[in-house]
Amino acid sequence: MTRLRISQLADRTGVPATTLRFYETAGLLPADRTESGYRSYDESAVARLEFISSAKVLGLPLEEIRDLLDVWEQGVCAAVRQRMLPLVAGRIADADRRRAELAAFSARLAGVHERLSEPAPAGACGPDCGCTTTAASGPVPVTLSPTRPKAPEDESWREAPVACSLDGAQLGQRTEQWHRITRQATGRRETADGVQLTFPATPELAAEVAALAAAEQDCCAFFDFTLHLSPSALELTVRAPETAETMLADLFGANA
Repeated sequence: MTRLRISQLADRTGVPATTLRFYETAGLLPADRTESGYRSYDESAVARLEFISSAKVLGLPLEEIRDLLDVWEQGVCAAVRQRMLPLVAGRIADADRRRAELAAFSARLAGVHERLSEPAPAGACGPDCGCTTTAASGPVPVTLSPTRPKAPEDESWREAPVACSLDGAQLGQRTEQWHRITRQATGRRETADGVQLTFPATPELAAEVAALAAAEQDCCAFFDFTLHLSPSALELTVRAPETAETMLADLFGANA
């Protein structure tokens, strides 16, 4: 029987070796060990990874994928479908909720933009000029999470495994998306846990940044994103554990 080393499995499936190790730790992809201690896989690992990747495309979290694999291993398609139906329905509900949140966010930014486009009053800024707003009606920070709003004190991202579930091609595409966004930043500031980027306050850019940040958390739970909308700018704060410093620099570094 043909056995595959981790590098061979990564080359054949396009899933990075770091992700394969993470899948093993998460209980998704068991691996045997050679006498020398190297990971070894049989041919069934290829089909298993195809199923995992397909489930990830649907936006299913790793916990649900792990449960699905228990059913998939039984080799009965009808049982897999029965288990998947409510999970996919849940993701549809999540997508609809996120779409509504992004639409509201974009609409608020459009309102600010329209007000700032009106003739400015004479003299200094005042309470009705549009440059400042009250706490009740003005912009508030928006913290993004893949499935539900996070409490301000939630720092679970610090304990999340530093691994990305995207395959090689998907990771390259995502990296280019972030690079295109970061090139539009008008300012950047290094923080203790990451970086803060400042963008022009345009509705289209705000919606794109919010959607991309939400997608990033689906595959990399160790990133923490906060968007703050003000009348004059959009601020994106990205935080990550110290062990993710390389990935943070790859996506959001000054030379990205």
